Amino acid sequence: MDAIAHWLHEVFLEPSVTQTIIILSFVSAVGLLLGKVRIGSISLGITFVFFVGILASHFGIETDPVMLSFAQNFGLVVFVYALGLQVGPAFFPSLKKGGIAQNLISLGMVAITFLLCIILYFVLGISMPNLMGIVAGATTNTPALGAAQTTLQQIDPSAANEMTQMALACAVTYPMGVVGVIIALAMLKVFMHKKEEQEEKEAPKTFFSEYEVCNPALDGKTVRDVAHLIQRPFIITRVWHRGTVEIPTSDMILHLGDHVLAVSGEEDTSQLEILFGKREEKDWNRPDIDWNSVDKQLVSRRLVITRSKLNGVRLGNLKIRNLYGVNISRVDRAGVELLPDRDLHLQLGDRLTVVGEGNAVERVAEILGDEVKQLDNPHLTTLFGGLFLGCIFGLIPFYLPGVSMPIKLGLAGGPIIVGILMGAFGPRFHLTTYVTNSANLFLRQLGIILYLGGLGLASGANFFDTIIHGDGFLWVGVGFLITMLPTLLIGWISIKVLRNRYDGTAGMICGSTANPMALDYVNGQVKGDGASVVYATVYPLAMFVRIIMAQIMILVFR
Repeated sequence: MDAIAHWLHEVFLEPSVTQTIIILSFVSAVGLLLGKVRIGSISLGITFVFFVGILASHFGIETDPVMLSFAQNFGLVVFVYALGLQVGPAFFPSLKKGGIAQNLISLGMVAITFLLCIILYFVLGISMPNLMGIVAGATTNTPALGAAQTTLQQIDPSAANEMTQMALACAVTYPMGVVGVIIALAMLKVFMHKKEEQEEKEAPKTFFSEYEVCNPALDGKTVRDVAHLIQRPFIITRVWHRGTVEIPTSDMILHLGDHVLAVSGEEDTSQLEILFGKREEKDWNRPDIDWNSVDKQLVSRRLVITRSKLNGVRLGNLKIRNLYGVNISRVDRAGVELLPDRDLHLQLGDRLTVVGEGNAVERVAEILGDEVKQLDNPHLTTLFGGLFLGCIFGLIPFYLPGVSMPIKLGLAGGPIIVGILMGAFGPRFHLTTYVTNSANLFLRQLGIILYLGGLGLASGANFFDTIIHGDGFLWVGVGFLITMLPTLLIGWISIKVLRNRYDGTAGMICGSTANPMALDYVNGQVKGDGASVVYATVYPLAMFVRIIMAQIMILVFR
């Protein structure tokens, strides 16, 4: 029995490299199991790993500090770099289509948050490191906490106690950060526009519509000419002419009396009706015109772009319809369906649904690649090369006017910027940066779990004592204010003053606060993926600015 007890003590309680791995794995496993528990539509998800680590540390479990620090920082680097790779391809294009306005609103929310921090700093006398911990928890932004801790350690290597207090402040306010944003979003739903409420009640409308060519100006014009007459994107997928349904080419000539089946944005159907002259109000699956008859002689396949040289190429430049008579009906990118407009920039991993004659489809498949196994092969050289560059970039000092100490992006800021740049521009330099969605999700989940588990184990020893005998309740109140005030103010301005949609506003708030749990709540309340698209648009810049601002606040007010 003594030998068994000694062995158990050595394995679980005596700090070492192996014991740290065992404890961190145990904390992560238990936290993930608890993360499946939901109260209504609310769950803390993988954040439970953080709190299990705090409990383990509170009950006296100690680990090797060097090993724990490595696991924590390496997890943070992997998480933010994988996140940058994920959003990189769509980040810069999103700025051209409303993304700038959405990011400006998001930055306004960030500015209000840190202005509120400065006010609270002078009014309540809370130290700035503790305030940055509160902000990290109130906005569920643990990478910002990592950046603030790194900066504090750089300017004062002996500030271990302050770093622990900062992590405790984050831990205390984190749950309210999750719940508070959800409460604020529920309150903001009251301001949803009546038109948007009606759309939520109605069944989703198809984007396929049938039109009759009644406009004399279109008689004798080609499909290509018609496509340039309005500025809204649409695709003619079928043409009914003299009793025959055909797949159009760009050179096909339209005549009065022809019927066309077009796919477009739902909001653009009224403009297309003006263009063609008449829209058929009845179901386009009509008995007198069999739109699917042409498919009986054709092949429909989903092809995957696996040739890296096509990354970033415009769909129209491939001239697939004219050269091969193949029609592209939809483009799927990471689960989001895109309109196959000729100006759409293709990306590695895009899935194109094509319809055409069998041999022609095979030739198009050869052009696109369509070798899915190539996408499954991990490109570890690029991955670790990106991590290397991200860490180096994060250590480069730069100076801001009025700040004596140099600013460093650190392990939270450098890798995410390099990840975004690699994801957006890497293929142009013949770098294979594509990572499958499942692999990217695995990297992000692994990284954030290691970070949260290590953070909890490193900072949980005084957690409950801080709440009961320290400033825990004050921190919770301040965190609730930091969560609710900027969210409600910016949300109200976005919906009532700027007349933005609720789903886009909610996605912007979730992205600005780095709160995927709140995004999950929003997606359960509204139809469509508008909130998720805006979330991905504002997340990188908001994350970057919060990381930088956390460092600046420590340097200026510490």
